[in-house]
Amino acid sequence: MAGREDPSKLGEFIRVQRELANLSLRQLAEMAKVSNPYLSQVERGIYKPSAEVLKQIANALHLSAESFFTQAGLLDEDVVKQASGQVESAIKLDPRLTPEQKETLMRVYRGFLGDD
Repeated sequence: MAGREDPSKLGEFIRVQRELANLSLRQLAEMAKVSNPYLSQVERGIYKPSAEVLKQIANALHLSAESFFTQAGLLDEDVVKQASGQVESAIKLDPRLTPEQKETLMRVYRGFLGDD
């Protein structure tokens, strides 16, 4: 997990997500309610943002805070995988769902995660 604590890798992750969202640095900074120079320094790996700032950036990009926390080394990947397993178990065990609904939900869930 030590590699994830590298601010330059986190900054690169944020920059790539921003570019995928077709946002300028200035636009994302405004949406995340942080200064443009600060976000630039985060993207260049000069600063490692706090959990609150990571959450604001994640929200602005419409992405899960968990993925940002994992990338920043604030969450262990095993914890994320365990949570994923709990979601799948909940779907499988819910008596209100038909087998077809469970299968569809599992496909959609795994599709969102890129596990399909």
